[in-house]
Amino acid sequence: MTDGHIHIERGPYTLDWIEQFVNRALETGLDEIRLLEHNYIFEEFAPMYDSVRACSEYVDAWFQRSACRHTLPEYLELIELARSHRFPIEVKFGLEICYFKEFEDFISGLVEDKGFDFLLGSVHFAGNFAFDHKAEHWAGLDVDEIYRRYFEDSVLLAESGIFDGIGHPDGIKLFGHRPSYPLTGFYERLAAELSKSNMYADHNSGAERRCPETASLGMDTELLGILKKHNVKIITSSDAHCPEDVGYKIRELNNML
Repeated sequence: MTDGHIHIERGPYTLDWIEQFVNRALETGLDEIRLLEHNYIFEEFAPMYDSVRACSEYVDAWFQRSACRHTLPEYLELIELARSHRFPIEVKFGLEICYFKEFEDFISGLVEDKGFDFLLGSVHFAGNFAFDHKAEHWAGLDVDEIYRRYFEDSVLLAESGIFDGIGHPDGIKLFGHRPSYPLTGFYERLAAELSKSNMYADHNSGAERRCPETASLGMDTELLGILKKHNVKIITSSDAHCPEDVGYKIRELNNML
């Protein structure tokens, strides 16, 4: 079993910290874990967020509080150190990168030939709207339009050729909002592009762990079925941000497949 989406941002860049994730993975019966960082953790990616920061005092405050805590060379040094160590399970290292169409070339220039095991692209902003921060931020907004922008950007992400996988492909449902129209057409377009780009989809338990009253476990069953129809690889993941959450409901996610 694999947990393909685990963040290490809450601890130091040391082998001891990584081993805490490995030990928890062993306890939950995992064979492989994929550790990553959000790209905004690194100073080099800061220009990508100028627009969303300018549109929201909340996002600007979040960015100042959370972002630019490391540089890419610091992370790459940790990865090199970890690769020199023998772990009892497979451990891979990557990045989760916020997708913005206008920054495709910028992203490619930063990640090219850096030696990451995988790059996970995720849509965290629908336009300039940070949809997954607080439920109350949705008040008065056009849910149909937010969903349209989210899935159109997801298709562009899959077309970009930058990433190995897409993170939580329907994470937009986190707080329970649903559009007035069926999503089948968007699901089909996304699955076709993921298949064409040989990308995997992240079957993620993080939204349900975070918001069990409004978010279902993993991907929507219709989306799962369409991805499988298009032969898109699916990797289970917890979206853990601490060792205790590693492996969260991975067995249940596997059972859904």
